[in-house]
Order: sequence, then structure tokens, then C-alpha cells
Amino acid sequence: MSTTYDELPLHTHQPSRRTTANSMFVVVHLCAILALLYHYALSLLHSKTLPSFFITLILLISDSVIAFIFTTTQSFRMNPIHQIEFPEFLKKSVEESDFLALDVFICTADLDKEPPMNVVNMALSVMAYDYPTDKVSVYVSDDGGSALTLFAFVEASKFARHWLPFCRKNKIVECNPVAYFAMDHSRFAE
Repeated sequence: MSTTYDELPLHTHQPSRRTTANSMFVVVHLCAILALLYHYALSLLHSKTLPSFFITLILLISDSVIAFIFTTTQSFRMNPIHQIEFPEFLKKSVEESDFLALDVFICTADLDKEPPMNVVNMALSVMAYDYPTDKVSVYVSDDGGSALTLFAFVEASKFARHWLPFCRKNKIVECNPVAYFAMDHSRFAE
């Protein structure tokens, strides 16, 4: 019996229980914004001095911009869903040769804000993805030109010779070394 794409969904989604509460929040907020803009419009029409006219006009324009931003972002909150992915079905649905090439760019510049160990762990995590190795390219841009980052990547390349095969062999999902070693990994003798 052959399997088809319909039998193996790559993801499903369920509506959130917060949809009604989100809709009520949007309606109340929208009424408040319209009342505020109406108040500014009336104040603008009935202003008696030039400074009060300009102050009200500036407030009307700024609140109109904020109201526009609010209304354009509400579409994401009107119908929230919970999505569940099934990555294990991907290889059953699509041939590995049809996978798209994946380019990952990791940019770093400041050793204090982006410690070399964090950058190295990110690169190792990407390289350990359950994805065809010939389709993944990792590029690291060190705008600071730090010798410490270079040294960290030289050491990481030595560690990667052991880490990447270990992740693939044991199907490790959490392939960031720091996160993995923080977990209980007693099930693997290695």
C-alpha cells in the first residue's frame, strides 16, 4: 500500500480558544480609538487659539498613525491558531534530492554582545540539522575580525568531527551543545 501526501500531513492547526477574547479586545480598543479621534476632531473644529489648534492637530496626527498601526496588526490576533508540525513525515513525502538548498548566515561583530561560544554553538546546531549535508551551507561573518572568534571556530571544527556524527547517529533533536549537555543525557553511553 503506497502512502500519499494526504495521508501524511506535514502540519496541522487548531483554532485557539482565545479567539473570542481577542475579538472583544479589538472591538473595545477600536471603539476607544474612534472616540479619541472624534474628540480630537471636535477639539480641532472648536479651537479658539492658534497654539491649541496646532497642539490638537499634532495629537490627532500622532494618534491617527498609532491607530493605523494598531488596526493593521490586528489581523494576526483575530484568528490565532496553534500549529503542530510533523517533520518526521517530510522524508516520506518528499525525496531528499528535492530538498531546497539552505544557506545560513551568522553575523557577529562584538565579542561582548555575541560571545564566540554562542556563535560556535549556533553554527554547530545548524550543521547538525536533520537535513542533507550537501544542501546546507553555513557562512559566518565576523565584522569585528576577532582572533578569539577564529580560534573558537578552529576548536569547534575539531569538536564537530565527533559531535555531528553523534547527533545524526542518535537522532538528537536538541543539537546545540550547550543545551544538550544541560539536559539529562544519561541514556547515551557515549
